Amino acid sequence: MSNLLFTKEYSLDELESTSMALMQFVSKPCIVIFIGDLGAGKTTMIKALCSQLGYASDVTSPTFSLVNEYRMSEKSVIYHMDLYRLKSPNEALDFGFDEYLFDPDAYSFIEWPEIVLSLIPTPYYEIKIQHSGDGLRQLALIEIADNL
Repeated sequence: MSNLLFTKEYSLDELESTSMALMQFVSKPCIVIFIGDLGAGKTTMIKALCSQLGYASDVTSPTFSLVNEYRMSEKSVIYHMDLYRLKSPNEALDFGFDEYLFDPDAYSFIEWPEIVLSLIPTPYYEIKIQHSGDGLRQLALIEIADNL
Protein backbone atom coordinates (compact mmCIF):
# COMPACT_ATOMS: atom_id res chain seq x y z
CA MET A 1 0.00 0.00 0.00
CA SER A 2 1.11 3.56 -0.51
CA ASN A 3 0.41 6.91 1.10
CA LEU A 4 1.10 10.26 -0.60
CA LEU A 5 2.81 12.41 2.03
CA PHE A 6 4.03 15.51 0.20
CA THR A 7 3.98 17.16 -3.21
CA LYS A 8 5.66 20.29 -4.46
CA GLU A 9 6.55 22.04 -7.67
CA TYR A 10 9.93 23.68 -7.21
CA SER A 11 12.77 25.43 -9.00
CA LEU A 12 16.46 24.85 -8.32
CA ASP A 13 16.37 28.08 -6.28
CA GLU A 14 13.93 26.30 -3.95
CA LEU A 15 15.98 23.11 -3.66
CA GLU A 16 17.15 23.82 -0.11
CA SER A 17 13.67 24.61 1.23
CA THR A 18 12.21 21.60 -0.62
CA SER A 19 14.81 19.23 0.80
CA MET A 20 14.22 20.73 4.24
CA ALA A 21 10.49 20.01 3.90
CA LEU A 22 11.26 16.41 2.88
CA MET A 23 13.36 15.95 6.01
CA GLN A 24 10.20 16.27 8.10
CA PHE A 25 9.32 12.81 6.76
CA VAL A 26 12.73 11.14 6.37
CA SER A 27 14.45 12.46 9.49
CA LYS A 28 15.43 8.99 10.78
CA PRO A 29 17.55 6.39 8.97
CA CYS A 30 15.42 4.83 6.25
CA ILE A 31 15.33 3.67 2.64
CA VAL A 32 14.41 6.23 -0.01
CA ILE A 33 14.10 5.31 -3.68
CA PHE A 34 14.23 7.96 -6.41
CA ILE A 35 12.16 7.64 -9.55
CA GLY A 36 12.58 9.98 -12.52
CA ASP A 37 13.85 10.29 -16.04
CA LEU A 38 17.50 10.89 -16.82
CA GLY A 39 18.25 14.50 -15.86
CA ALA A 40 15.13 14.93 -13.71
CA GLY A 41 17.18 15.92 -10.65
CA LYS A 42 17.49 12.74 -8.59
CA THR A 43 21.19 13.15 -7.77
CA THR A 44 20.71 16.87 -7.18
CA MET A 45 17.98 16.15 -4.64
CA ILE A 46 20.15 13.51 -2.96
CA LYS A 47 22.94 16.09 -2.63
CA ALA A 48 20.48 18.48 -0.97
CA LEU A 49 19.19 15.78 1.40
CA CYS A 50 22.76 14.82 2.36
CA SER A 51 23.42 18.48 3.13
CA GLN A 52 20.29 18.60 5.30
CA LEU A 53 21.62 15.57 7.18
CA GLY A 54 24.86 17.41 7.90
CA TYR A 55 27.10 15.81 5.30
CA ALA A 56 29.37 18.58 4.01
CA SER A 57 31.68 16.76 1.55
CA ASP A 58 31.16 16.01 -2.13
CA VAL A 59 28.17 13.93 -3.18
CA THR A 60 28.53 12.37 -6.62
CA SER A 61 26.53 9.83 -8.55
CA PRO A 62 27.90 6.30 -8.11
CA THR A 63 27.07 5.31 -11.69
CA PHE A 64 30.15 3.10 -12.09
CA SER A 65 30.89 2.15 -8.48
CA LEU A 66 27.17 1.40 -7.79
CA VAL A 67 27.45 2.60 -4.16
CA ASN A 68 29.01 5.65 -2.53
CA GLU A 69 29.29 5.70 1.24
CA TYR A 70 29.07 9.04 3.03
CA ARG A 71 30.11 8.79 6.69
CA MET A 72 28.54 11.39 8.95
CA SER A 73 29.81 9.91 12.23
CA GLU A 74 31.21 6.65 13.55
CA LYS A 75 27.73 5.09 13.45
CA SER A 76 25.73 7.23 11.03
CA VAL A 77 26.13 6.71 7.27
CA ILE A 78 24.40 7.44 3.97
CA TYR A 79 24.54 4.82 1.21
CA HIS A 80 23.96 6.40 -2.18
CA MET A 81 23.25 3.80 -4.87
CA ASP A 82 22.84 4.16 -8.61
CA LEU A 83 21.52 0.93 -10.11
CA TYR A 84 21.07 2.19 -13.68
CA ARG A 85 23.60 -0.28 -15.11
CA LEU A 86 22.27 -3.41 -13.41
CA LYS A 87 20.71 -6.06 -15.63
CA SER A 88 19.18 -8.31 -12.94
CA PRO A 89 18.38 -8.46 -9.22
CA ASN A 90 21.11 -11.09 -8.90
CA GLU A 91 23.72 -8.49 -9.86
CA ALA A 92 22.49 -6.38 -6.94
CA LEU A 93 22.75 -9.32 -4.57
CA ASP A 94 26.28 -10.03 -5.85
CA PHE A 95 27.52 -6.63 -4.62
CA GLY A 96 25.71 -6.98 -1.27
CA PHE A 97 22.74 -4.70 -2.00
CA ASP A 98 20.54 -6.39 0.60
CA GLU A 99 23.15 -5.94 3.34
CA TYR A 100 23.11 -2.15 2.90
CA LEU A 101 19.35 -2.09 3.46
CA PHE A 102 19.50 -3.65 6.90
CA ASP A 103 21.96 -1.23 8.49
CA PRO A 104 19.81 0.39 11.23
CA ASP A 105 22.00 3.51 11.36
CA ALA A 106 21.99 4.18 7.63
CA TYR A 107 20.06 6.14 5.10
CA SER A 108 19.88 4.28 1.79
CA PHE A 109 19.23 6.61 -1.16
CA ILE A 110 18.67 4.54 -4.30
CA GLU A 111 18.53 5.89 -7.85
CA TRP A 112 17.12 3.67 -10.62
CA PRO A 113 15.66 1.09 -8.18
CA GLU A 114 13.20 -0.54 -10.57
CA ILE A 115 15.20 -3.76 -11.03
CA VAL A 116 15.41 -4.40 -7.26
CA LEU A 117 11.98 -3.32 -6.02
CA SER A 118 11.16 -6.88 -4.98
CA LEU A 119 14.26 -6.89 -2.72
CA ILE A 120 13.48 -3.66 -0.84
CA PRO A 121 11.84 -4.24 2.54
CA THR A 122 8.90 -2.12 3.58
CA PRO A 123 8.43 0.46 4.81
CA TYR A 124 10.36 2.74 2.49
CA TYR A 125 9.85 6.09 0.81
CA GLU A 126 9.60 6.86 -2.89
CA ILE A 127 10.46 10.26 -4.30
CA LYS A 128 9.21 10.85 -7.83
CA ILE A 129 10.71 13.80 -9.69
CA GLN A 130 9.73 15.00 -13.14
CA HIS A 131 10.19 18.11 -15.23
CA SER A 132 7.08 20.27 -15.31
CA GLY A 133 8.26 23.00 -17.69
CA ASP A 134 9.93 26.41 -17.38
CA GLY A 135 12.80 24.95 -15.32
CA LEU A 136 10.43 23.61 -12.68
CA ARG A 137 10.21 20.11 -11.28
CA GLN A 138 7.28 18.29 -9.73
CA LEU A 139 8.09 16.16 -6.71
CA ALA A 140 5.96 13.61 -4.88
CA LEU A 141 6.94 11.80 -1.68
CA ILE A 142 5.13 8.51 -1.14
CA GLU A 143 5.40 6.13 1.79
CA ILE A 144 5.31 2.47 0.76
CA ALA A 145 4.31 -0.04 3.45
CA ASP A 146 2.46 -3.30 3.75
CA ASN A 147 0.18 -2.09 6.50
CA LEU A 148 -0.88 1.45 5.62
